[in-house]
Amino acid sequence: MSVRPPPPDGFAFTCDTLIIGAGAGGLVSALAASENNEDIVILEADAAPSGSTALSAGLIPAPGTAAQKAAGIEDDADIFAADIMAKAKGENDPDLVTTLAEGAGAVIDWLADSHGLPFSVVDDFDYPGHSRRRMHGLPTRSGRELIDRLRNTVEDRGIPIITRCRAETLFADEAGRIHGVETLRPDGTRDAMGCNRLILACNGFGGNKAMVREHMPTISDALYFGHDGNRGDAVRWGEALGAATRHLGAFQGHGNVAHPHGILITWATIMEGGIQVNAAGSRFHDESAGYSEAAAMVLAQPNGIAWAIYDTRIAGIARQFADFREAEAQGAVITADSVVALAEATGLPDTTLGDTLENLHEACPFGRRFDPAKRLAPPYAATRVTGALFHTQGGLEVDGDARVRRIDSGTLPNLFAVGGAACGVSGSGDAGYLSGNGLVSAVVLGYQAGRSVPG
Repeated sequence: MSVRPPPPDGFAFTCDTLIIGAGAGGLVSALAASENNEDIVILEADAAPSGSTALSAGLIPAPGTAAQKAAGIEDDADIFAADIMAKAKGENDPDLVTTLAEGAGAVIDWLADSHGLPFSVVDDFDYPGHSRRRMHGLPTRSGRELIDRLRNTVEDRGIPIITRCRAETLFADEAGRIHGVETLRPDGTRDAMGCNRLILACNGFGGNKAMVREHMPTISDALYFGHDGNRGDAVRWGEALGAATRHLGAFQGHGNVAHPHGILITWATIMEGGIQVNAAGSRFHDESAGYSEAAAMVLAQPNGIAWAIYDTRIAGIARQFADFREAEAQGAVITADSVVALAEATGLPDTTLGDTLENLHEACPFGRRFDPAKRLAPPYAATRVTGALFHTQGGLEVDGDARVRRIDSGTLPNLFAVGGAACGVSGSGDAGYLSGNGLVSAVVLGYQAGRSVPG
């Protein structure tokens, strides 16, 4: 990745808005920019848009939406902002938190009303750290459906997505104004394209092992569950341009990835009364704290492995997620009619496992209190899991319009960053990640960037 002066002869082709990355952030940016009748082009390195969005559950937290009101849930931006700040213990940018909290509901309603995305609220279990049920998803509760619907909507509006086209170089003048990019095709062909403004929607650096080792060594040896194309392009370009970066050690982990299947197991299996145990059949952390920090807890166990223990009632709730149904289809979900049978199927010691399950509601180890109405009962279910790095949460500092800030002061004239390319609101590590922080940053900053104009 490099930054060079603009070519003296200019560009054969120039557009109003050039977007690098066709994940949720890039596609929402394009839809928002199209309302200003701009000439828009999206560059995507893959053969088809997917990115980290497609690997997620596709859930976006938002307060005060039509869907939330229809479900009878009272919520507002102030409550949401307080939840974000509390999870990150105030380490995040309060102005950016306000931007996301106040903008999320409007973006969800806009995507539903103007573009036909059928969002509904996940209203049958709570996510850690959220004081209201505000997670919005599409019918399959999968990121693949979200990305496919966004892509179809973008294409229906005639916005070109140029695939198999990786941006390699930015052309910028001494003032930091972006004039265009140079791209690389798989056959080695290089092309230059001009633009009036550039939106970086190319996520973070989870796929760059060297950067992960440098900034987040505690998770560097974990399974990487994000997109391999997330190589830190935005951060490296930004640093070359004098942009400010923040919280490069922040990340979202997940402690409930089926192993060796590599399938995300929804945290509903835990929040509805399930637990995690190690090879000895014992609990080892407060699972209700959050799935991001659970990754490190699981990885600290022998061989980085744990078992998620729940029951068939909880499995019925989890089945709304396409990933969970796939896990069942691949045999990652074990069921048993008794503790003894469960121990035999998992290889866990039946006496310890039995004691663990028996004492959940009496001893309250690790400070977690269990709802007596949701006591685990046979038939039981279990999944062998490991911890994983999902995506980085640090990145380029941006303002409320997604403009990239300079190290000294002010912003770069026509450079924007959204989603994982920008520093999020999860603080400095893993424990500050509130469920949905990644996608809410992608869609709200994407919407803000698309509607903004160059400085």
